[in-house]
Amino acid sequence: MAITLLRIITLALADAINPCALAVMTMVLVAILLENPEKRHKVLTGGLAFTLAVFVGYFLYGLIIIQLFKSFINFTSVIYPYLTNGLAALAILLGIFNIKDYIRYKPGGIATEMPLRFRPRVKQLIKRVTSPSGAFFIGIFVTLFLLPCTIGPYIIAGGSLSALSFIQTIPWLVLYNLIFIIPMLAITIIVYVGLTEVDKVSAWKDKNIKYIHLVTGLLLVALGIAIITKII
Repeated sequence: MAITLLRIITLALADAINPCALAVMTMVLVAILLENPEKRHKVLTGGLAFTLAVFVGYFLYGLIIIQLFKSFINFTSVIYPYLTNGLAALAILLGIFNIKDYIRYKPGGIATEMPLRFRPRVKQLIKRVTSPSGAFFIGIFVTLFLLPCTIGPYIIAGGSLSALSFIQTIPWLVLYNLIFIIPMLAITIIVYVGLTEVDKVSAWKDKNIKYIHLVTGLLLVALGIAIITKII
C-alpha cells in the first residue's frame, strides 16, 4: 500500500480540528485559570503538560491500532488488496457524518463528537486539574474519552501505516500526532500571551462548530475519493 505524505497530513488535519478535542482543551485551561487566577504562567505549563499527555496517549493508541491491523491482515491476507478501498470508504462515511452535522447539528453526533454520556465524567476529571503535573496525568485519562470522536481518521491512518515495519511507522505517527496537537498548542499560547481569553475561544468554537464539521467532512470525503482514484 502506498503511503503518501498528503494522505497522513490530511487525516491529521481533519482530526486536529475536531470540536471535542478543542472543547476539552478549553475546559482544561479554564480549570487551571480558576485554580491559579494570578499565576498565568501555569496556563502555559499546564496547557503544555496536557498537550504532551494527549500526544503520548495517542501515539501509543496509534501503535495499538497498527498492530491490530497487522494481526488482522496476517490472519486473512486474502483481503489485504481491498484494504485501501475499505479505508477510503470509511473516510467518505466519516466525512458524510460530519457534513450531516453541518446541515443538521446535534451535539454528540456519531463518530464526530464525544458522546453526551461521557461529558459529565470528563468535566469532573478536568475539574481536578490544579497543576501542570495534574494536567498531564488527567490528560492521559481524558484521551480515552476523546477516542470515540477522534479515532475515525486515526483508524484510516493506522490501516495505511500497517503495511510498513514497526520502525518505519514511528516517524509517521510522530508527524500525525504533532499535527493533531497543533490547535491545542495554539490555544494554550494564545491564552497565555493574552491575545484572547479562554471563554472567547470556547465561544468561537461553539459559534462555528457547524463550519468546523463542514471543513472536516469535506477533507475526509475528498481524501476518500483521492484514495479510491489513486491520486494519493
